[in-house]
Amino acid sequence: MTQKNQPKIPDQPSLITSANREARPSTPPSAIVDFVSHSVAQTQRCGSQLAQQLGPGTVILLEGDLGAGKTTFTKGLAQGLGVEGYVNSPTFTLVNEYEGRLPVYHLDCYRLENGREALDFGIEEYLYGEGVTVIEWPERIREIWPSSYIRVTLSYLNETKRSLRVEPVGPEYVGLMQEFKKSAFGSSL
Repeated sequence: MTQKNQPKIPDQPSLITSANREARPSTPPSAIVDFVSHSVAQTQRCGSQLAQQLGPGTVILLEGDLGAGKTTFTKGLAQGLGVEGYVNSPTFTLVNEYEGRLPVYHLDCYRLENGREALDFGIEEYLYGEGVTVIEWPERIREIWPSSYIRVTLSYLNETKRSLRVEPVGPEYVGLMQEFKKSAFGSSL
């Protein structure tokens, strides 16, 4: 666990309280990427480009309504990490695991009531593991979010267009976002 963006494994998983959530450093506005995707293919390419920058222990929280493109983005991310085969949402299984350059742990928390249920099924093994953890519906388990993560918010605009916001939370991801901007858009914006 020597990667700089690798979180430390806590001795005991603990719930994040509103008090220590408030103490998190704010993200510099220049590190946030906002753009419009005009197609499924473009949303997947964005995920693939982001994947090129990721290391072990990265946690990505995907927020957005049904049909916003969370699984589409994850398919691109998995492709960028060298995953072969079909990638789908783990709505009924909670977790799908894929092998690639790094393991990909794709979680869907829609059916969970709270963070305690996620801890009961062993989510900390994914949050503090050696792979890239992608969580759909993370707001259901907000109280156990790690202190650092990448938040991707997708919004439905019309049949083909989606608004995407990619925001690093935690200083170790700010530099990663600069590299993502260069690879995806050809500049640091």
